[in-house]
Amino acid sequence: MLKNLKNIAVVSLSTVGSRVLGLLRDILIFAALGTSLWNSAFILAFTLPNLFRRLLGEGALTSAIVPVFSDVLEREGRAGAFRFFNQVLFRLLLALLVIVAVGMLLLAWAAGSDWLPERWVTGAGLAVWLLPYMLFICLAAIITAGLNLVGRFAVSAATPILLNLAMIGALGAGLYLDAEAARIVYWLCGGVLLGGFLQLMVPAWDLMRQGWRPRLQRQGGAELAELWQLFVPGLLGAAILQVNILVSRLLAYSLDESAVSVLYLSSRLMELPLGVFTIAVATVFFPLLARALSNGEEAQFSAVFLQGMRLVIGISLPAGIGLLVLGQPILEFLFLWGAFDQADVLATVPLLAIYGLGLPLYSAATFATRGLHASKDMRTPVRVAGYCLFINLFAGWLLMQFWGAAGLASANVLAALAQSVLLWRALSRGRSELSFRALRPALFKVLLAGLGMGVACAVAWPCLAAFDWGAKLSAALIVVVCVPGGVAVYFALLYVLRFEEMDALKAMLQRFMPKRSS
Repeated sequence: MLKNLKNIAVVSLSTVGSRVLGLLRDILIFAALGTSLWNSAFILAFTLPNLFRRLLGEGALTSAIVPVFSDVLEREGRAGAFRFFNQVLFRLLLALLVIVAVGMLLLAWAAGSDWLPERWVTGAGLAVWLLPYMLFICLAAIITAGLNLVGRFAVSAATPILLNLAMIGALGAGLYLDAEAARIVYWLCGGVLLGGFLQLMVPAWDLMRQGWRPRLQRQGGAELAELWQLFVPGLLGAAILQVNILVSRLLAYSLDESAVSVLYLSSRLMELPLGVFTIAVATVFFPLLARALSNGEEAQFSAVFLQGMRLVIGISLPAGIGLLVLGQPILEFLFLWGAFDQADVLATVPLLAIYGLGLPLYSAATFATRGLHASKDMRTPVRVAGYCLFINLFAGWLLMQFWGAAGLASANVLAALAQSVLLWRALSRGRSELSFRALRPALFKVLLAGLGMGVACAVAWPCLAAFDWGAKLSAALIVVVCVPGGVAVYFALLYVLRFEEMDALKAMLQRFMPKRSS
């Protein structure tokens, strides 16, 4: 258990560094570009390579390769596992080269057309520059999965820091040399490409230190056939989920020039706790779940899954409550600079509150999906994703007529609710110990502690705002006092309520505390 928590801590700390730099990157981008057309066009164009990254990199292919790689590693050791790894990597490289070449030709044609509105021509032109990033990041995601399976988490978790540093440096250079938004955004594109290249090379170097050597493995085997059987339905499911994101942003892009920007910003702030902890738990626990099933240990699988889910809920639920209660001062403190003004803050607050409510649902769905993938059940997430696509499309189109971008965010959360419920039901089928009743005590304690934290923050906010130091300083005071104070209240309540994972967390802290000399 301590080893698992240590790995979670390593991934979480690396992810915190990445997310903090990503937050700084977004602050600088919004300060330079605001919620203008150039910012919305950049976000939409950047969605395309990230869509394929989650399809071919972090998503379906990674989920398919982990259980198969785990089986080969158990049977044949690292030599056999790396042989299989090279077979997958060679085929992925060929597919990516074809996709990037065809995609760039189509986007260049769209960018040069005179029949599309200017807004869409601008987005297509930026997408031409950003699509090659897909080649780097998809290969990097697979190499990262290989590192995780041989017990290497730190380097792979830290590589997103390189992308953020590259983008921040490129943005700084663009601002220094030329303050026009139309040129700054192309500097950002250059930073993305440089960051993607670094994200590929650093984990590849670390995996080579573990004994891997890149080779063109044209011949396949039984493991590759099994991977293909897992990958195809997984790809369909991941494609549906990513189409959800793309559709939401396309609908937002059709509303007005700023809708994509405010939708993106609110979802990014929601993804901060999601990425820092939920993804860390999923990254560390996924190989454990796959290994338990490879060894035929169903009871161990259930125990590990419930432990991971308790940790996921224990962080995501209070984080969502925090975004709901403190959304406005957080936005004012972080983003009220330059071209991002008070009107933009007020336009983003409702969306952030909606995503805050949905954060526990996104987290639970993410971890439940990994549980099904570890079970080599790729079909159920596909069916569930299809239902969620319908919900998101229909609800998004309907609700945006009344609430604009907030309607699109609400549709995303409704789809996440359906996804989490359906995935949990599928995972618990045939596993009575995984019924929702097993989590009720932990959920009750987390909800009670989270509500107590939310009330404390809601009471403290107007008291601190009474100092009337101006929007920026007042927001800074509220955030600096309420966030750590709320965390202290929450964990104190968890301790009083005897939350199941408190002893493990305490043991982990004691492990890392410096020992007193005798």
